[in-house]
Parts: sequence; structure tokens; C-alpha cells
Amino acid sequence: MQRRDFIQLSGLGIGGLLTASIPVLGNAVSPEYLLEASGRGIGIDTATKKRLSDIALNAAKSKGATYTDVRIGRYLQQFVFTREMKVQNIANAESFGVGIRVIANGTWGFSATSDVTPDGIARCAATAVAIAKANSRLQTEPVQLAPQKGVGEVTWKTPIKKNAFEIPVKEKIDLLMKVNSEAMKNGAAFMTSNLFFVNEQKYFASTDGSYIDQDVHRIWPTFTVSVVDRAAGKFKTRDAISSPMGMGYEYLDGLESEKIKAPNGLVGYRNSYDMVEDAILAAKQAKEKLTAKSVQPGKYDLVLDPNHLGLTIHESVGHPTELDRVLGYEANYAGTSFATLDKWKTKTFNYGSKLVNIVADKTQPHTLGTVGYDDEGVPCKEWNLIKDGILVNYQAIRDQAAILGEKESNGCCYADNWDSVQFQRMPNVSLQPGTEKRSVFDMIKGVDKGIYIIGRGSYSIDQQRYNFQFGGQLFYEIKNGEIVGMLDDVAYQSNTQEFWNSCAQLCDKDDYRTFGSFFDGKGQPSQVSAVSHGSATTRFNGVNVINTGRKI
Repeated sequence: MQRRDFIQLSGLGIGGLLTASIPVLGNAVSPEYLLEASGRGIGIDTATKKRLSDIALNAAKSKGATYTDVRIGRYLQQFVFTREMKVQNIANAESFGVGIRVIANGTWGFSATSDVTPDGIARCAATAVAIAKANSRLQTEPVQLAPQKGVGEVTWKTPIKKNAFEIPVKEKIDLLMKVNSEAMKNGAAFMTSNLFFVNEQKYFASTDGSYIDQDVHRIWPTFTVSVVDRAAGKFKTRDAISSPMGMGYEYLDGLESEKIKAPNGLVGYRNSYDMVEDAILAAKQAKEKLTAKSVQPGKYDLVLDPNHLGLTIHESVGHPTELDRVLGYEANYAGTSFATLDKWKTKTFNYGSKLVNIVADKTQPHTLGTVGYDDEGVPCKEWNLIKDGILVNYQAIRDQAAILGEKESNGCCYADNWDSVQFQRMPNVSLQPGTEKRSVFDMIKGVDKGIYIIGRGSYSIDQQRYNFQFGGQLFYEIKNGEIVGMLDDVAYQSNTQEFWNSCAQLCDKDDYRTFGSFFDGKGQPSQVSAVSHGSATTRFNGVNVINTGRKI
């Protein structure tokens, strides 16, 4: 079975990806098949999944397993890619199978199969136990699982209003053609636009007594506008300022009530996105970038929009507080972490200023990481990572909790497919908004020398997630409390602790929005996950800004 293909789409100008490729899991299917499968007209019913899971649990126990969990998964994907007035590709895919994880002789074992029959599952469980016993020869300490009481037979669904797979492909293409044509009418020379839809149907069962049926939906609309000054030999781009969401097709309704006004005609989108409006504005702003003034390097107060700050949160807080990176167990995709246990144990480590309160959360509505239960059957929750600027906790799963002296998991275990081993993945990690009423207009009035930055740009961070550099999509110079024009060639450099300790002011909850990553990479073999990062517009004082266009 050809269960995993990777298509390279880096040339399509996909903005905000944190991996080098876009994974399409499983086998190609028709849109009609996806429609029926997403409505669960295809597949096995919940009672059958429970019966098959019990076969796995009993088979593993008979072979010597002391713990077993089973994940029966059907993963549906539809990705639509266009360029100018042409459709480049439509990928429709389904992946279906079962993954079985066991503990035998105090050691993990895992096996997976697409043979979802009683015999196939029993053989798979036996293989998982055999692998665990083989692994145990190298194990020095037995796995210690945090206790988890079984939750019985439960269900959870993403609360969507419009199932994206029920929307005809023609309607999706019509939208992207409208987006592309409007951008080109307003000055775009080149235009790519894309839609990503995912539906994860996951059934989890374990020897703890849990039988959990979940139906998870995610959506990501995005584009890249390019403009060209042929006489000067220059080009500029502007990516969409949408956010991937844990929502259905209703995210594309473009509701006025979900728009947040910002300076210079900018629009922030909360839980509803107007893709055509954003494309028109993007084309105009990309043209403006062609003649924008190159930034003078130096210290500036930065006013960072949520659609920009999300990436900085992801890289400088999200990954460094993953406990496996802290312990050195995980180093793929940009290394380990400076936020080591000795710093945490002091209970005084100033990660940021007293304004910095950052939470991990797998329950926030409309976000990518939100589910009812993680892939170890742990009910999801919210917890503090940084409280009043102090590092207070990490992201941990069941076999890590004891390392922190905790008696329960944080519930952030995830696998990107039925044949992938679940491990610790980042939950939504978000900066809490300020408690004083403040808009971005209010914030800018208080800045004498600053730069207002919108959108995700290029970035670089070292192997301990400490020293970094971030760019953006749009940069506006602030002088004496007013925006005086657009800047170009801007990037800021800092280290994680210095940067977060320069946090000086926050807008309130009415300005709060989320940023997200649809394909966050981690692990070896590589897996992807989807995660959101929320914040309000936030001010950081005295940050070093460099000129990325300067020739040395």
C-alpha cells in the first residue's frame, strides 16, 4: 500500500510553512468519495471499532503487554492549488488503518497495519508486543506512565457549521479565481492561492477503559501576491494574513463582525476571513513596498501584530517549552532548548517581563490544536507555561509527567497518522491579552520611535531556541505617535529572554487573534501537526533592528 507520498510545493510560494514540504497522506480518492467519507457514509461504525479495539487489547494482553492503546484512524485531505487563472493541482486523499502501542517488559512497542480486520489487528498487536520485548533488551529504566482513569465511551467533534468537504470543488476554484483576478486587477504580476482542508476521524481505545471517537476538522486558505518593477529589476511579495483554523468552511464567510480595524486601512481577521478583500489589499500593499524606504538600523520599539507575533511565540516559547527538547531527547527541526530544568526549578527564572503570561491550551475554540482528548486518551485542558514572566511549567505527556514530579499528563500527545507513533507535540501556546482597555491605535500613540510589523516573514533561530531573527510582511515607521510611512528591509534580532523581558504593553482581548501553523514539523521519522498561537497586538521596547537589504 502506498500510504504516504510527499509532494514538493515550495515553489508555489506557500507562506508560513514550518516544514519544507506539504505531506499528502494515503491514497488518491475522488471528491465524491471524500464527501461521503467525511459524512461517515464510508467506513465502519463505532460499535465495530470498539469490537476491533477489544480484539487488539486482548491480543496484546495475551502476549504479555501490561498496557495497550489502539488508534483506528481515517484521515481525509483536500488541497487545492492555483496560479493566476489556472488550477495547478487538486489533491484528494484518504489514509485508513490502525496503530497499536503497547508496554511489555517495561518498554514501548508499536506496530501499524492497513489490514483492519480481526485477524489483521490481532497480528499487529502481537507484532507490537514482540517489538517491545526486543526493545526491552536495551531499556535501562522501565516506562513510568502517569495514571489516567478511563473515560468510558465518549465522542468529541470540532463544532463546525459548514463541512468543507461538502462544498463543491467548483465553488472552491471559483473563489480562488476571484481572489487571483482581483489581486491582478490591483497590480499583482503573479498570484498563487491555495485551500487546505483536513478531517481526522480518530477512534482511541486503551486498557485504561477509554473508548474515544473524535471528528476533527481544520481549514487553511492562503495566497501570495507578487508585484514587479521591471525597470528597476525589483519584485515584492505579500502573503495572506489569514490564519489556519479549527473550523469548517464558515471561516471563509468574511463576517464584518470578525474584522478588526488597524492603521493605514489594514484589517485583522478574527474567526472569519475575507479572502478577496485581503487579496486586493495585498496587491496594493505589495506595490507600495516597491518604493518603501529602506530601514535605518538601530534600536526601535516594536508594535507586533498577532499575525506576526504568533511565529515568534511558536519558535521562542512553543518549542523551547517542549519537555523532550528540554531533556535533549528531541533535537530534530532546530535543536533542543535553553529553558532547562535547573532554570525551572528555581521558580524565579525571568523568561519575560511581568506582563508576559503564556498558556498552553488544547481547549480554545476555533484553534488548530483543540480536541477533546489527546492520542493517549487524556482529557485536554489549559495550563500555564509562563506566569507573570516566570517559567512555571512545560509541555509533557504520560511517560514524562513523573520527570516533573507531576501526577498527570498535560494531554499533548499526538500522531499525524494511524501508522505514526504518538509523541509529545505542541498544544496551542498563546500570550494572554492585557487587562487594560487598549487598541492598536492607542498603542501607536505612545511610541516615539518604532516600527509596526504585520505578517509572518523569514526567520532564523539557534539550536537552543535562544538567539533569533524575525522578518515580516509589512513594516510601518512610527514617529512621535504616528505612522509616517512604509519601511522595507526590516528584521529584528534578539535572544529569547531579552526579547520577552522587553515586553512593555499589550492590547486587550478585543484585539486578540490567532496565528497558526498547519504543518509544524518534528521528530524522526518526521511528523507534522497543526497548532495555533494567540495574542493581542503587543509592544516590545528597544529591540535591535537590522537592514536586510544592506550590502556588506
